[in-house]
Amino acid sequence: MRLQRHPVNPVFLPDPASGWQCYNVFNPGVLYHKGLFHMFYRAQGLDWVSRIGYAVSPDGVHWNALRQPVLSPQDGTDSRGLEDPRVVEIDGVFFMTYTAYGRQFTGSGEPTHAGGGILPMVARSENLLEWERLGPIAVGEDNKDHVLFPRKINGRFAALHRRRPNVWLAYSEDLRAWPESLMAPIYGPRKDNWWDNTSVGSNGVPIETEHGWLLLNHAYDQKNVYRLGVILLDLDDPTRVIRRPKEPVFWPEELWELRGDVPNVVFSCANPVVNGTVYVFYGGGDHVIGLATCTLDELIDYALHG
Repeated sequence: MRLQRHPVNPVFLPDPASGWQCYNVFNPGVLYHKGLFHMFYRAQGLDWVSRIGYAVSPDGVHWNALRQPVLSPQDGTDSRGLEDPRVVEIDGVFFMTYTAYGRQFTGSGEPTHAGGGILPMVARSENLLEWERLGPIAVGEDNKDHVLFPRKINGRFAALHRRRPNVWLAYSEDLRAWPESLMAPIYGPRKDNWWDNTSVGSNGVPIETEHGWLLLNHAYDQKNVYRLGVILLDLDDPTRVIRRPKEPVFWPEELWELRGDVPNVVFSCANPVVNGTVYVFYGGGDHVIGLATCTLDELIDYALHG
C-alpha cells in the first residue's frame, strides 16, 4: 500500500512577485466544503516569517489564492511565524489549529526555543477568512502537531497533540481550557522499527470510519527522513490503538521532496475524503505543495490488515 502522487505535482508553488510568499509555500491544511477545496497554507517570504495564506480550488489541483494572508503575527507570542495549519468544521463552525512561534516565551521554566517559544494554538471562524484566536492547548513546552477531531467525543471537543516523545489526546469543554487531568498519551516512536524510531506526530483531521478513527501520521528516523504512516484508534476511547501497521505508505522520492528548503521531507496537515478518495496534501522539502491520493477503502484495508 502506498499513496499515488498526482501527475501534475507540485500543485502549488511560491509566488515570486509576492513579498510574503516568494520563497516557500508548504504544509497546508485543506477543508472540502460546499463543493470546493479550501486550502490554508504556510508561506515564507522576504523576512522568512511564516504566515498563513488562503486558496480555493474546484479539483484540488488548480488554485486561486488571495493576495494577502488570512493570518499574520500579531504580538510577541507569534512574531516569528504561524506554522502548519490544520482546519476542520464542527457543528457548522470552522476551527484551525496552528503553531505560534515567537520571541516571547509563555509559561514557567526555560524557553523551548532560542530566545522564545512555541504555542499550539486554536482559532475559530464563521466564514473561513476572518479568524478569532482562542488560545493554546498547552503552554511552556515543545508541543505542536495538534489537530482537532471532526466531532465531539464523549461530549467534549477532542484534539491530538505532540508532547515529546508521544502523541497525546486532550479534551476541552470550550476549546479554551484544556485540563491536564483530561490529557493522556496514545503512542510514540517505535525504537525497534526502521522509519518511525525517532519522532512521531499527527497529520490531518482524523477520519471517522465504522472500524475506528483512521489517522495518517508522520515520523522521521535518525537520518531525519520524513515518511507517512497509518494508525487506527478506537472511536469511543482514542487512547486505545487498534492497529498500527509497521510499514509507511509514503516517503520522499521526487527531487523537490529530496532537496527543497529542508531535504527529505513530505509533511502533511490535510487528508480530506471526497467521493471515496483520500486527498493527501503535503509540503515537499518545505518548499512547494504536492498532492497524493488513494481510495478510502484501500486505506482502511491497510489499517486493518497491513
